[in-house]
Amino acid sequence: MRLRVGLTGGIGSGKSEVAHTFAALGALVIDADALARDAVAKGTPGLERIRARWPQTIDENGDLDRAEMARIVFHNSAARDELSAIVHPEVRRLGAEREAQAGPQQIVLHDVPLLFEAGFYRFCDANVLVVADKETRIRRIAERSGFSREDVERRMAAQIDPDRARELADYVIDNEGTIAALRDAVAEVAAELGERVATVSKAVAPARNLGPQMR
Repeated sequence: MRLRVGLTGGIGSGKSEVAHTFAALGALVIDADALARDAVAKGTPGLERIRARWPQTIDENGDLDRAEMARIVFHNSAARDELSAIVHPEVRRLGAEREAQAGPQQIVLHDVPLLFEAGFYRFCDANVLVVADKETRIRRIAERSGFSREDVERRMAAQIDPDRARELADYVIDNEGTIAALRDAVAEVAAELGERVATVSKAVAPARNLGPQMR
């Protein structure tokens, strides 16, 4: 039986590196951001619904102008909810298709930025949170993307409170050290999840299995 695992982390936490490490260790990684892009690609029903609602977000090539879409929904919760109602069902459908490709005892890792905010964590057997100090995250994003401190802090403020995220997570991976240390921590979590795959295969798993936190 497959084990469905949710992965999340605030901006600059290093979540992408954790996902890559899980993939290298044999997990099937499903990237929610990639699915969201596929859900509104040219020619999809999702993009046509967006065109009907916000025609100004379609560029001259018929693609979604993501910067314009972000500008519309960033400070408008009603518009953000409308967009989510268009995109999220299709993301779930595409995710189910990808998950069906997993092996019978494979870890299926859903890389979801809004794992807790969107409530997807409730459908996972375990959830992994990647964390790092606020100043470390700000520095990483500034170096990587050139965002100002104000830009980064505004994006952080839009995400779930870190303390609440820790309460909801089954495994917490601190990413304050080296890449090697991070990969070792991921390998430790993956090994424990692998043991749970074997256990789940022998019994009917509950909707949500809570496990120890790892820091």
